[in-house]
Amino acid sequence: MRWDPGLYARHAGHRGRPFFDLTARIDAPSPRSVVDLGCGPGDLTEALARRWPGATVRGIDASADMVDAARRRPALPNLSFEAGDLRDYRAGSDDVVVTNAALQWVPGHEGLVGAWAESLPVGGWLALQVPGNFSAPSHALLREHAGSPRWAAALHGVLRHDDAVGEPADYLRLLLAAGLVADVWETTYQQVLPGEDAVLGWVRGAALRPVLETLTPGETAEFETGYAELLRKAYPRGDHGTVFGFRRVFAVGHRPG
Repeated sequence: MRWDPGLYARHAGHRGRPFFDLTARIDAPSPRSVVDLGCGPGDLTEALARRWPGATVRGIDASADMVDAARRRPALPNLSFEAGDLRDYRAGSDDVVVTNAALQWVPGHEGLVGAWAESLPVGGWLALQVPGNFSAPSHALLREHAGSPRWAAALHGVLRHDDAVGEPADYLRLLLAAGLVADVWETTYQQVLPGEDAVLGWVRGAALRPVLETLTPGETAEFETGYAELLRKAYPRGDHGTVFGFRRVFAVGHRPG
């Protein structure tokens, strides 16, 4: 699936806040090796490199477009980016493993998380964050619209839902089963988005990508017209913008020395 780094970055402030809330729980004073799995355009990975200047920090992403954008960032001596599938990553040599808003795109990622947790070295940290808003109107209406008579045939099987992410208790069990000290929580950010059709603009950056990848430009315009109408009713614009609830699930595991 192709990604648009510029479109994704339009809400960089809102999208970045969960990352910093997640990584604030990592109490690693001087790690040697840090990896960011699903690094996107690299701005948040750069923050890790600046936090730990003595560590080797790598960003890995399956999107060549995202990796290209990341490599255009200002060079830091301890930071690098590479293209790769998260399913190919093997933990064990990195002291800190971070994956932020990426695992929802990987079917069966719970098995990966369990394997990474089992392989985490003594003193190591594993931190993940995934969206928890698949039942929110933004996503429920997307699936409803995609399943309507007009779009059902073209978009059958394109959108995942039931198996996309786990609940907080699921990730807690995975970390505890691997012998880690676990810190798991959830947060719903009440974000105020500016402009017309603000929620549509938000989901274009991520949740709508599979649809955009499947339909032709003409079909995309038609699909978005109908979807935008549904979103306006679910998320009415107020005097200060459009309030958009943004639920996220966080899990941090640590293997004590």
